[in-house]
Parts: sequence; C-alpha cells; structure tokens
Amino acid sequence: MNICVFLSAADLDDRYTRPAREFAELIGRGGHALVWGGSESGLMKVVADGVQETGGRLVGVSVDFLAARARTNADEMVIAKDLAERKALLLAKSDAVVIMVGGTGTLDEATEILELKKHGKTTKPVVLLNTEGFYDGLKQQFQRMEDEGFLPVPLTDLVFFAEDGVAALAYLEESVGIQ
Repeated sequence: MNICVFLSAADLDDRYTRPAREFAELIGRGGHALVWGGSESGLMKVVADGVQETGGRLVGVSVDFLAARARTNADEMVIAKDLAERKALLLAKSDAVVIMVGGTGTLDEATEILELKKHGKTTKPVVLLNTEGFYDGLKQQFQRMEDEGFLPVPLTDLVFFAEDGVAALAYLEESVGIQ
C-alpha cells in the first residue's frame, strides 16, 4: 500500500518524533511505501528514515522552491512546480492518507483531501493521527460542523481519528483489504 503522510517539516521534540518514528517503522515493516513531501528535514526526515530503515519504499513529491531540501536517496522523487501540483501528485501516488502533526501546510492538505472525499472525488481512506491530543480541537470543530449540519456526509465517512500508529495502520489495511 502507498501511504501518503501529510506532516510537518519542523524539528519537533520527542513527544512528536517518537510516535512518528514508531508509525514509520510500522509502515516499513509492513512492506508499505511512504508517499510524502520529500523533505530531508524535521519530522518529515524522521518518518522517511524510519520507513527506509525498516524496508519500506520512499516516494517523495517536493516542490520547486523546496527542491534543495529534498531527500537525495528516495526510491522516487518528483519535483512539482507549485503546491497545488504537489498535493495532486501526492494523492495520485497514494492508496490512503494519514494526517500527522503539522502547521498550516498540513492543515491545508488535510482540508483538501476531506473536501475531495465530501464531494465523492476520492474514496481513499483518511486517518487523522491525533498524537498527544494535537488534533483534539480540530476533532471538536469537525464534530460541531456535523452536529450543526455543515457536513453533508457523516464525519466517520470522511476521516478516522486514531490515537496511535497501530490503530491508524490497522484501519488503513482493513479499508484497502489487506489482511
């Protein structure tokens, strides 16, 4: 399975890097590929290292203005002309999506995939990995959107909230039919 992971390229402390590394190792040991923003910095590097060191493939999609930060030893690296093309390529190359901790770029990617699901433009499973309760507020906001009629489909049809990497990967494998 090709798993697209949206996440931060920032250097973060152990409460985020440790669970990210553990999830990355699950991806690699499971024989899956990481499809990610291609960066060789911060949490993106931590995840790419974990996947690669445990036998998984790396499929990077960087963007022109960040190409100098792209990982040089990925199995595949594509350089997109802009962020919109990057998001489209990330989704095209993946079977499933995991949203990990991140900033505004990660939030942009997350809302785009959920909007595509809402309109039936993709059926790929999406997991929001809620490390250290990072997305508790967003989960509450999504629930309010559903409760007050802003979502035309049930929230559970759009995204699965996982508290750890084991639950996230189990949901993805079940969703795509991997036993």
